[in-house]
Amino acid sequence: MADEMMTLLDAAHAALSADPENEALRLRFYERLADGEMFLLLEREAEGQVLDPRVFDLEAGSFVLVFDREERLAEFTGGIAPYAALPGRVIAGLLKGQGIGLGVNLGVAPSEMLLPAEAMDWLAEALAQGPEETEATPEQFHPPGGLPDGLVAGLDAKLARAGGLASGALLAAVTYRGGRRGHMLAFLDAAEGAEAALARAASEALVFSGVEAGEIDVAFLHSVDPAAVSMARVALRFDLPVADPGARPAPAAPGMDPDKPPRLV
Repeated sequence: MADEMMTLLDAAHAALSADPENEALRLRFYERLADGEMFLLLEREAEGQVLDPRVFDLEAGSFVLVFDREERLAEFTGGIAPYAALPGRVIAGLLKGQGIGLGVNLGVAPSEMLLPAEAMDWLAEALAQGPEETEATPEQFHPPGGLPDGLVAGLDAKLARAGGLASGALLAAVTYRGGRRGHMLAFLDAAEGAEAALARAASEALVFSGVEAGEIDVAFLHSVDPAAVSMARVALRFDLPVADPGARPAPAAPGMDPDKPPRLV
């Protein structure tokens, strides 16, 4: 096993191993797996959007293998091998319902583990959750409170990767007309077509912080809207990174185009 710096996945796995009954740490590990770029070992080079993962039949079931560093995959295979670099969320979606589990960093890192097919089905379903559209009129905003500590950290991490999609976000408690109370996350000045991605980021932050879906409402406002101005007085603000206008989009790898998802052979 190579002596190398600990990765985010290693750190999440180590924390969970030290306290295996801690549900918050378990969710954090799955979040790291979903958000990270994983190198999926293939039988042969990908052809367009068609992938042929190498499947290992073990006593515990059938598994495909991923590694969170290209060097770790090379160490496992002993040299050059075909692979696809995909977000963990995409790999979970590919495995959903296939009866195939996921082997992570086997034999090459402290975070090595086998995740059964049921775990991949759960992860894919958790990532597929999204907010439901509702209509309600806010009457008063209040400072946020009573939310898990991990939610704020989770939102901060998610939104740090959403540069250019909005100018910022506000989180506040809210009282709606009719007396219903809750929390609202309002994205400010969202870019055209970015609403779905932002709502999905908020939904995943909820899932992996342990907050039940529906406990936070998501809204899209302009900074000059009266509701946004009122909300800003008491809200916790998240500033999203500014997109680099000179950056060129990288060529799309398999799985990176949502309109052309990869398929298994």
